[in-house]
Formats: sequence, C-alpha cells, structure tokens
Amino acid sequence: MTNEREDHEFSEGQGFDEPYEGFDIDPPELTVDADEVDPVDSHGVADLLDDSNLAKDKVDPAELIDVGLDYIRINRHERATETFERAARYADEEIVEQEAWVNKGVAHAELEEYDAAIGAYREAIKMDEDSEHAATAETNLAYALWEFGRTEEALEHAERAVEIDPRFGQAWYNRGFFLNERGLAEDALNAFDNAIRLGYRSADLLEEKAIALEKMGEDERAEEVAKEAEEMRADNEEEVIGEQLKE
Repeated sequence: MTNEREDHEFSEGQGFDEPYEGFDIDPPELTVDADEVDPVDSHGVADLLDDSNLAKDKVDPAELIDVGLDYIRINRHERATETFERAARYADEEIVEQEAWVNKGVAHAELEEYDAAIGAYREAIKMDEDSEHAATAETNLAYALWEFGRTEEALEHAERAVEIDPRFGQAWYNRGFFLNERGLAEDALNAFDNAIRLGYRSADLLEEKAIALEKMGEDERAEEVAKEAEEMRADNEEEVIGEQLKE
C-alpha cells in the first residue's frame, strides 16, 4: 500500500457533480461590465464584488457561489475562498450559507490549508446537521482531519456522512478508505462495494478495493481489480490529454 495519498479524491460540494461551464466574469445577477475588466486579471471579479461597490440587495449569493466554483475550476483557490466567504455573509437562506461554507472548505483544502478547511466544514455542519449539504460537509471534514493527522476523528465523521445520506457513493468510498487505513479490510470492502452500487467508481476506489482484497488473502481477485484500476487510470489520462489537444 502506498503512503502517498495526494491523489485521494474527496467530494467537492453539491455543485461539483455536473460538468463545469466555462468561466464567466459576467454572471447575469452581478452585471459585471467585461469592458472594465481584463479577462486575465485574477482580481477583477473580486474587486467588483467589494462591499463598497455592491449593496447587499444587489448581490445574489447563489451567483457568488457559481463565481467561486469557476475560480476553483481555473485554480484560483484563494479567490474562491474569498468569494465563498462573501456568499456566506450575504446569504439570507441558511441552506445557501451552508453551501458556501462547504465550498469554502473545499477551496482551503485545495490549498492544503486543512485547519481552515476543518473550520469551514464545522461551520457548515453546525448550521444544520441533517441538510442536503451536511453529508458533503461531513465526508470532506473526514478527509481534512485525516490530512491534519487526526485519524480517529476522520473515521467518525466518515461514518456520520453515510448515516446522513446512505445513497452518497463518495461518502461510502471515504468510509472504506479510512477503514482500510485501520486494517479493517472486510468492512472496507463492503463500503467500496456500496459505493460502486450507488454509481461511484474511480481508479482510486478500485486501487483501495484491491488492497482490501489482498489483505483478505484474495490475491487473484485483488490482481484483477488492480488491473482494472490501472486501465481506468490510463483511460482517464488519455481523455485528459485529448481534451488538452482540442484546446
């Protein structure tokens, strides 16, 4: 089993499942004049969203969240954290504010600022422990805690995520990952199989499943699953290269 986990995937907020639209510095509710902003200026959107320039009733927090997601797409994670914080501040609806906190945690995690990510996820969970965003916050919190070296707490929150939403495939994968880390291979395998049944399937998951099978002495099955993971990773890399060539 490898000790390198930088490529471990974790859920990234409720808005991350669908393919991203192209980055747009002119969301309709924000009415940003593209003639006033250099499209390559990373400060442009944030400057136009400054409190001194926009009254609260002129801001749509949901649109701010979309801007933050676009910032994440182009790897402007610091700008994303600022934008999500603004969205949380302006939000009148609790569910929107909670989503903003979850995504703020994601942006901090991308920067490897796990302490800040943990704080953002806890803020989201504190708002509503059973909402549609709570399971995402819990599974993200589990990963951030693990990265921060608090492994016992990580499994606890991974368990909580699947309790909140038993149909959340990513949460089952994360639960299996932490169980695998603790040597509970059979329980981990069940979690991975649940994730697959729910439609969540990735090269990372298959690699972890192969590790669990190997620990259980099922070497032949482990080899088959590991080969499948390798093929999936190769296919994914080819797809990324193909998209880059198109651009």
